[in-house]
Amino acid sequence: MSDSYLRLIVISLVMFAADLYLFQAVKAAFRKYSEKTRRIAGVIFWFLSAVVIIAMFLVVFVTLENAVRKALMLTAILLVLFKFFALPALIIDDLRRGLVLLIRWIRKKFNPPAKEELKEAERKISRSEFLSKAGLLIGAVPLTTLGYGIVSNSVYDYRVRRVTLKFPNLPKAFHGLRIAQLSDIHAGSLAGKHRNAVAAGIELLLREKPDVAFFTGDLVNDETAEMQNWTSVFEKLKAPLGVFSVTGNHDYGDYRDWKSAAAKKQNFEDLKRVHANMGWDLLMNEHRILEQGGEKLAIVGVENWGAIDRFPKYGKLEQAREGTEKAAVKLLLSHDPSHWRAQVLPEFLDMDAMFSGHTHGMQFGVRMKQFQWSPAQYVYPEWAGLYKENSRQLYVNVGYGFLGYPGRVGMRPEITVFELERG
Repeated sequence: MSDSYLRLIVISLVMFAADLYLFQAVKAAFRKYSEKTRRIAGVIFWFLSAVVIIAMFLVVFVTLENAVRKALMLTAILLVLFKFFALPALIIDDLRRGLVLLIRWIRKKFNPPAKEELKEAERKISRSEFLSKAGLLIGAVPLTTLGYGIVSNSVYDYRVRRVTLKFPNLPKAFHGLRIAQLSDIHAGSLAGKHRNAVAAGIELLLREKPDVAFFTGDLVNDETAEMQNWTSVFEKLKAPLGVFSVTGNHDYGDYRDWKSAAAKKQNFEDLKRVHANMGWDLLMNEHRILEQGGEKLAIVGVENWGAIDRFPKYGKLEQAREGTEKAAVKLLLSHDPSHWRAQVLPEFLDMDAMFSGHTHGMQFGVRMKQFQWSPAQYVYPEWAGLYKENSRQLYVNVGYGFLGYPGRVGMRPEITVFELERG
């Protein structure tokens, strides 16, 4: 029996125990309804519980079409979230019941009640119908919210964010330079029926008239073939001084099984060819120099480098920056923002600004001028927007596409337009 199989059995048993506990709230919430209604509620509850467990086993052990696999994962995640948010109210109710029992025991111990009072005291303490319903309603909130994020087609509601980047060492020739950034297209997630919306997002970017464009990785989910129907859309992304791109963790084909190592290698070669065919200059641990009025600005690009162990460290920044010594300003493209604090800040003091993506802002959260929050911040200290450390800067774009969950809540897909200033 494999370790994966044993782990899933343990997880399933834990979830079944949690379901038994949560089912008490369902029974309490439907206590006043007819027996038929109570029976239907019970059947639905246990059916959905079985769906989660079956989905886990299918995703791990059965080779499925990508769309089916994602649908199963999404269904399981939503149902688990429902339970996760519903359980606290049930626990609070049981703490209340336990406290009442303790008080009764103490009173009985030190002040024995009369016979009639004893019968009253020994009455069963029922589970609170209010708290049970509250728990189920609280559990329904994330389901409703995430459901709205799907049906609203928010993943295609592209927004432009304008950011000013100031550099004390910026040459006058580059003052006012406009840079557009896209990240995390994830072509395998995009739906063909929304092709016009995806293309409209690129037109929105082009209307900003950038001098330079950056793409900071994750063109696809699993394989280059995902771009087959999208190349004609994204090849329209052009800029007078060039479109520069790098790879992200999803671009290497590491998240699917291949018939052979040669097939995986060919997939990556195909990906590089797609970049070239679209006119994008893919920087594989290398750099390019922009020169205007005798002044130089370096664009340095590295392959994926993630501080978290499960993400690859293919990036070679030392190699990429060789030959950039005469550039007054150096702009780094690196997909994973964890690279900035783990390596760039302490070891590469000449990198003035870094442009990243990767986090998606977890496609859920709040972004306002004075406040932003997302579960992503508990994994990545720098997860969305602009960060500064002394004179050095990092910008994290929350992505043009989406992955897994086919929605966005409070974390709209992003087109970033930067203007460079001296100061």
